[in-house]
Amino acid sequence: MTQAPVLSAFYADHFVLPLPQGHRFPMAKYALLRERLVLEVPSVALSEASAASDGELALAHTPAYIQAVVQGRLSAAAQREIGFPWSPAMVERSRRSVGATVQACRHVMTHGGLAANLAGGTHHAYADRGSGFCVFNDVAVAARLMQAEHGRAHRHQAPLRVAIVDLDVHQGNGTASIFAHDASVFTLSIHGERNFPFRKEPSDLDVELPDGCGDDAYLEALERAMDELDRRFEPGLVMYLAGADPHVGDRLGRLSLSLDGLEARDRRVMDWAWQRRTPLAFCMAGGYGVDIAQTVQAQVNTYRVASAYAERWHNAKT
Repeated sequence: MTQAPVLSAFYADHFVLPLPQGHRFPMAKYALLRERLVLEVPSVALSEASAASDGELALAHTPAYIQAVVQGRLSAAAQREIGFPWSPAMVERSRRSVGATVQACRHVMTHGGLAANLAGGTHHAYADRGSGFCVFNDVAVAARLMQAEHGRAHRHQAPLRVAIVDLDVHQGNGTASIFAHDASVFTLSIHGERNFPFRKEPSDLDVELPDGCGDDAYLEALERAMDELDRRFEPGLVMYLAGADPHVGDRLGRLSLSLDGLEARDRRVMDWAWQRRTPLAFCMAGGYGVDIAQTVQAQVNTYRVASAYAERWHNAKT
């Protein structure tokens, strides 16, 4: 019997950013992930992502920066900091990467449960500049937009509180900067202490890990962090960056998690949201495996775990 889709996910991998030969960003991983999900995880319902508008981007980015990106007027230094050459395709892909996270968040705010962006997690983008392969900050834009939409629909309720659980191996410096003075958004980042970015921005909760950190130490640190989040903040929406780059085989990661360890990590975060019946939207963030198939396998595993929790939500409503 074919399993009915229970997990909505949004993709934009057919908007390919043209990169020079030998560029270290693994653009192919997005299409490979979608192909694997179609073949192996039929519970995932895939939809093309819409493009974020200038107005939506302006919820987290300065108008001057948005227009410099859109019109190709970034300085050479600013473009180098992003790490991609400018092209109309870069702009379109960046808009749709944000749009996919917006759609995932809208879905869970309407229906509950979980939803996903097959890309996203562009957490190095600041309000006024991009960095580290990140042009626009999808989680920041989506968080602000969900707060605005919730405020319009529920005028007499308290503002929507959003927890951003960033488990990419690199600290979410852009996200931390954007929400530095916003008590309605809690930023949690568990990352490699000695990894990029070398100038960190203070999150609400930062957990720095040593090079070579393996499954047991990582999961213990995660457990403590989720307990502290629970004590300090009660979200109405969780946004989860499920980076594959803590994996032992990652070129840029410097940590040593196994595929099983990453799967246990995903299960812990999703179970935390499920136990509190808090909607969760997730994106894939980084992954730069020496063997790209290992990165994609880690991501497929994330979707398997998410599908099981999405089915729990579905069954609880029926």
